[in-house]
Amino acid sequence: MCADARSVQPIPITDPADPRLAPYAAMRERDLVGRAGRFIVEGEVTLRLMLSPQARFRTESILLLPERVAGLAAAIEAGPGTPPVFVADRAVMSAVAGFPIHRGVLAVGIRGDGARADAVVPPAPAPALVVGLAGLTNHDNVGGLFRNAAAFGADAVLLDAGTCDPLYRKAIRVSAGAALTVPFARLDPGADWLATARALALEPLALSPSGREDVADLTAPARTLLLLGTEGPGLPADVLARMRGLRIAMAAGFDSLNVATAGAIALHRLSGGGRDARDNAHPLP
Repeated sequence: MCADARSVQPIPITDPADPRLAPYAAMRERDLVGRAGRFIVEGEVTLRLMLSPQARFRTESILLLPERVAGLAAAIEAGPGTPPVFVADRAVMSAVAGFPIHRGVLAVGIRGDGARADAVVPPAPAPALVVGLAGLTNHDNVGGLFRNAAAFGADAVLLDAGTCDPLYRKAIRVSAGAALTVPFARLDPGADWLATARALALEPLALSPSGREDVADLTAPARTLLLLGTEGPGLPADVLARMRGLRIAMAAGFDSLNVATAGAIALHRLSGGGRDARDNAHPLP
């Protein structure tokens, strides 16, 4: 393809009420109510991932400060499709978003149809490392766990109906863009984790301070579902009672780790000690 055919042609916008910027309007408020099949990406690192071959979502449009265009032009030209690139000064961007914009890099992504669990988990008998998130309602923790999943080469993340959206703007940012590249699927409301693991030929391992096996002593199964619960309550007792429970040994009198930190320790072990990060399946920049 001729490079000139894909060269970035910025579209200047000076009016915050321009309808072409409607998907970017009132970002914080719309983060809470949803965007009708869209999501917002902010910052250079996440935009570059959004435009990379590893990205699983299409870019609908890009909004930049004028001074950010030159540095991102090559990535935009090399990316899939030809999304319009709107350019506005900081005052206009901030007025549209509803708060001061500092990074000067925004984009709108298209969610598409949600994937099914059996579409994102490698089929048996191939090896598989899958992270299960049960009832995690903190976007920082969800974003951190997606970042961990990418770092240790997890094949996919499964989320129950109670876990918050990994494509929420803050979750994407905390994940360093991994939420855009790591395959994930949401289970139906009321789905049973053990039944899900059986259907996917995964051995379920529940991470909990009450687990009987120390993660340091674990021989990783070939096909694993690592299940993590929310901080505080943790995983439900009926789930723990039906699965192998893993714990992370800690100093006497203290048994609490941030769930993303705990997940990283367990994934390091399950991925073979981090030596090859499972062939670096979802590389970060």
